[in-house]
Amino acid sequence: MKRRFATIAFGTALLSLSACTTVGPDYVAPPAPAGLDTKPATDFEAVSQTKQLTAEPMPHDWWKLYHDPVLDGLVEEAIAANTNLREAAANLERARAITSEAQAAAGVQTSLSGQAGVGETSNYGLGNPAGVHDTFSLGGSISYELDVVGRIRRSIDAATASQEAQLAAYDLARITVVAHVVGAYTDACSAGASLNVAQHSAKLQSQSLALTERGVKGGVFPRINAVKSRGLLSQIEATLPRYQAQRRLALYRLAVLTGKAPQDFPAQLATCATIPSLDRPIPAGDGTALIRRRPDIRQAERQLKAATEQIGIQTAALYPSVSLGASAGTTSRTIEGLVSDSALHFSLGPLISWTFPNTKVARARIAQAQASAKASLAHFDGTVLTALQEAESALTQYARDLEENAALHQTQKDSAEALQLENRMTRHGLSSNLELLDAQRSLVSADMALATSNAKLAGDRVTIFLALGGGWEQDD
Repeated sequence: MKRRFATIAFGTALLSLSACTTVGPDYVAPPAPAGLDTKPATDFEAVSQTKQLTAEPMPHDWWKLYHDPVLDGLVEEAIAANTNLREAAANLERARAITSEAQAAAGVQTSLSGQAGVGETSNYGLGNPAGVHDTFSLGGSISYELDVVGRIRRSIDAATASQEAQLAAYDLARITVVAHVVGAYTDACSAGASLNVAQHSAKLQSQSLALTERGVKGGVFPRINAVKSRGLLSQIEATLPRYQAQRRLALYRLAVLTGKAPQDFPAQLATCATIPSLDRPIPAGDGTALIRRRPDIRQAERQLKAATEQIGIQTAALYPSVSLGASAGTTSRTIEGLVSDSALHFSLGPLISWTFPNTKVARARIAQAQASAKASLAHFDGTVLTALQEAESALTQYARDLEENAALHQTQKDSAEALQLENRMTRHGLSSNLELLDAQRSLVSADMALATSNAKLAGDRVTIFLALGGGWEQDD
């Protein structure tokens, strides 16, 4: 009885110790790198450079700023069927199961066993009969590991942080897929718009060539005028296959993004020629909001927490592992004998395991965990700075492209006016047909450059929304 009392008292003491001891560093969220957390929230530099950007907060469903029901439907299809999202969802499901496993390990563990067999036994020199006998056994056990130094709690916290990092990865996948859907849709319609411009220019140039060829036949124009006019028409027609291919490839991407075969893109988009645009400035927010919103930053921060918890898990190996348990069972050569008192056996008491004094392996693993935590911190800092750089770059590029687009608009307007004047002067004999041809060539170049610029601006807007991380914030 004294021995039993001592065993129970020892177990109670260990239980009390486990309630107040946790080894390893406690996680503290890191400050923003480069002293950003000490600076007041400021607008992005490009916001003050153009009226097409504003510091207003970015909306949750930013793609609805286009007011395009077709685009809204495509986004919904992608969210429901995209293969990358399905993979990310499965990874998140696995992370949740790992967390559940860690939590379950903290509770009471039970097991039941039963066995029936035939075997040869020895009399062990005790005079008992030896030979082949039937053997039957039943047993059960119950155990509970005391979290003496917080290893279990650290494991649960690490698994939870990894799960939250996977959730952020899933949010990042959704944002990326939505941006790619909007981008593919924009690229298809932009290619269609450029194709229309090229076809219109080819039509006008074909009419001009017909007039020039009549003039050559009538002896009004030299033959070189018709040759140059035909060369300009060929130059314009050479761009048509490129735009047709660009639209088709964008439609293939769009179909796959929505979980379909490449050729199963929406039929109505095969003739799309209107570039998606906004009727208001882009709401860019500020850098502080960006850090809170971007899921890759949230993912890096949660990965840092998981790495920090690993230090405590590995440090726990320096200390004893203690479990309280009990087991009971019965063994007999007959089924009837399983219920006899002589067949019963039981045990009760703590189980202690400790690698002391051989701690070199444990300390090496602690050093590995500490190095991993340092790497995770560096990755977090780099992710924050990269996110800010991507946003600033995308906004600045958009501001500069807007200036270029405005200049190209003016160029196109001037080229159209110059062609009208050349037409008038040519009819009155004040200008040659070659000068008219040069004016036509200038207008074609201006039209094509403006179409390319319009497509570039459409792509810039998608890049901005992706860089700003709009879509699913942490609260969702």
